[in-house]
Amino acid sequence: MSNCITRHIPNTVTCCNLLSGCVAIVMAHQGCYQAALGFIVLGAIFDFFDGLLARALKAYSPLGKELDSLADDVTFGVAPAMMVFSLMHEVALPAWLAPVAGLLPYAAFLIAAFSALRLAKFNIDTRQTTSFIGLPTPANALFWGSLIVGAHDFLVADTLAFLYLIILVLLTSWLLVAEIPMFSLKFKNLSWRDNKVQFIFLLGCIPLVLFLQLAGLAAVIIWYALLSLLTQRKS
Repeated sequence: MSNCITRHIPNTVTCCNLLSGCVAIVMAHQGCYQAALGFIVLGAIFDFFDGLLARALKAYSPLGKELDSLADDVTFGVAPAMMVFSLMHEVALPAWLAPVAGLLPYAAFLIAAFSALRLAKFNIDTRQTTSFIGLPTPANALFWGSLIVGAHDFLVADTLAFLYLIILVLLTSWLLVAEIPMFSLKFKNLSWRDNKVQFIFLLGCIPLVLFLQLAGLAAVIIWYALLSLLTQRKS
């Protein structure tokens, strides 16, 4: 009886991630960006613990693997895409883009599509056991959520913000599936030699968050991608 219960615990936590993503989508559609970001972060917490519980309880299953990817695409793909979609209806638009003003916001859903591609690749890629190939979907969702919440007033006021957003959508969509190795934040131990990249990353995060506050989280993701590129070139 206990085994029957425990094997469903990780999937239950995964469903909590999925539900968090659904609520984040509703909040984003209503323009409640802080709440949407909060539910994305909550989903990330559930996403962390479902894998931890699966390992601790030895409750691995093909169903759990597929459910996890589905939940992740909702929370870290569709939810941030909806945040961008809603924001694009608020930002000032250059006059020359007026004829396609109603169509351009739908480009935001490229984030959801490429997040799904990234998750599908991750499921079948044996290279990603200790590190990542391409930008992880939670990192991409955190980038968009913190950018929209932290820099909302600037984005709404700037007449070129629409173009910035389109460029960032294309760039982050590419990063999700790019063949770029990105380091994991898992520490092997506490020695500087074995975890030099992770320590450098964390030290660089401190001033970004202190000076830029919530928008600094978006800068942290950019720092993560840049450091991954720099360390890859050296290796």
